[in-house]
Amino acid sequence: MSRPAHITDPERKCLVSGEVSPKRGLIRFVLGPDDTIYPDVAGKLPGRGMYVAADRAALDTAVKKRLFSKGAKRQVSLPDGLIDEVEQALVRRVLDRISMARKAGDAVAGFERVKEWLDRDRAAILLQASDGSERGKSKLYRPGGRGSFFDILTAQELGLSFGRERVIHAALAAGRLADLFRDDAVRLSGVRTSETQDDGNDPVPGKVKKTR
Repeated sequence: MSRPAHITDPERKCLVSGEVSPKRGLIRFVLGPDDTIYPDVAGKLPGRGMYVAADRAALDTAVKKRLFSKGAKRQVSLPDGLIDEVEQALVRRVLDRISMARKAGDAVAGFERVKEWLDRDRAAILLQASDGSERGKSKLYRPGGRGSFFDILTAQELGLSFGRERVIHAALAAGRLADLFRDDAVRLSGVRTSETQDDGNDPVPGKVKKTR
């Protein structure tokens, strides 16, 4: 679901590509008092922010080429596993969104419940476990529109949002929680897996992965 025309997303420049993009497609980082870089996926930590596209190749480039020091105009330290920390923070956010939607009655899990929502056009977003059976997943059609389908979570991760051991199929109804989930899920899509170009070349750093 697109935002109302009168609402504009704040834009920031990516350290890697130099391109100006909406903040919701970027990962914010802040410099702590100990001159260490910390990820701020919620965008709420105090201090001047530095931004990198929500793309694993872009984040890897920022780390390897010491672009955070360049952005901060001083030597900075990076914690070990910075990119993995970003990924896990995004995973927690999307799971929290799903859990909140479930408690509000705006999310369901299980093949039959999801199929029912799809048949009734209530499902705005279809979620399917990345490690689920492709044959089983193919039996459900996907809602139309950009950002209406995600397969970025494992069955165990999806299960956490529903208080179950594993979940293969889930769906979210349209609404604010679905919109918030979509923004974080798009970022996770880029950070969790790098998008390879059709010609087989390496991923282009600084480009946010497109969603289906």
